[in-house]
Amino acid sequence: MARTKAADFDEKRRSILDSAAAVFAKLGMEHASMAQIARENNVSKALLYHYYPSKELLIFDIGRTHLVELEAAILGADQPSQAPDKRLALLIAAVLENYRHAANYQQVLLNGTGSLSEIQKAELNQIERRIIRAFSGIVEEINPALVERRAMVMPVTMSLFGMLNWVHTWFKPSGAMTRKGYAELVASLFLDGVKAIR
Repeated sequence: MARTKAADFDEKRRSILDSAAAVFAKLGMEHASMAQIARENNVSKALLYHYYPSKELLIFDIGRTHLVELEAAILGADQPSQAPDKRLALLIAAVLENYRHAANYQQVLLNGTGSLSEIQKAELNQIERRIIRAFSGIVEEINPALVERRAMVMPVTMSLFGMLNWVHTWFKPSGAMTRKGYAELVASLFLDGVKAIR
């Protein structure tokens, strides 16, 4: 008979992911052990292995969970009826707001997915491509000249992600700039730059 799913399965799973992401971010993927992750989460190794039979699956699910939630935040923030400038600013703010509580997840995604299988990488890449397309389509609307220079669209879009993806390494919530303020700064810098491309 198949084992039934516990009522708090999803809650426990998320708690394990949060703990694992924190351990991976602190120690690195190679040095973090399943035993350390179990201790951090106050669960037995047996229970941890019940949810995640391997470290690879744990890293994969951290990356997938982060990307799924990021994509949902972007889709939820988008307002297609707005002008492209406004739409892009909303998406930038949504990404930075998502990163507020996902710094460890972002770090695992950026640094830890090299050891995953090709199938796992392909699944993560598929979500990443959808996220990038959400931005690149708006970038083309902001500067239609880029439509004729297709090779420029990806470098321009990825430059924006370069400004966003590493914010966890330096941004301090107690600093002079707020997260909202940084979102506005990025939007201003990026929009002015995109409009100038010929």
